[in-house]
Amino acid sequence: MPEMQFQVRWPDGTEASCYSPSLVIKDYLTVGETYTLNDFLDKSRTALNIASDRVRAKYGFPCGRAMGQLQVLESTAAQYQGLANPTVDVLAFVE
Repeated sequence: MPEMQFQVRWPDGTEASCYSPSLVIKDYLTVGETYTLNDFLDKSRTALNIASDRVRAKYGFPCGRAMGQLQVLESTAAQYQGLANPTVDVLAFVE
């Protein structure tokens, strides 16, 4: 199963490299796009859950790294919830 990294820029300008166990993240996020914080979380949550389910179908257990990445995204995003119109930029996909 091809895993990949996706790079994002948070509302404060901090950049982060994120993990996906599947290329499905490309179906939900687009390089060069800016997403509202909540839209970014919704799309990431959907993609990482699908990716984890694909791992479960192939290996018999969910992908702990995908679920861990989702927890990191959610906890990081919580820091920006109080901002007016926070956005996240998708910078790159690295396969």
